[in-house]
Amino acid sequence: MTDHTPPTRREVLKPVELVVISAILAAFVGLTVLLSTRQPLLAVIFFGIAFIVSLVITAMFALTFKPNEAETQEMNDDDEAGTGGASRPYLGPGPKAH
Repeated sequence: MTDHTPPTRREVLKPVELVVISAILAAFVGLTVLLSTRQPLLAVIFFGIAFIVSLVITAMFALTFKPNEAETQEMNDDDEAGTGGASRPYLGPGPKAH
């Protein structure tokens, strides 16, 4: 079997970082709308819209980053170790034995 290393703390917390950044941006928008219009319902609506938009945009930016050379080498090593050098698509764990 292959040795799977557990994900690093940075890898685990990456989704949390995106959500927190989006929440901070949305809170800024919601607070700005609340202080300028003094309508809490409108501020909540703008908060929700800003949260969703900023979450989608930050997630799309996160997807655009390419892995560096060390990460690419590690992925290539994992592929070669797992398939014996043959390039085959990953089809999942397969059926479980009973």
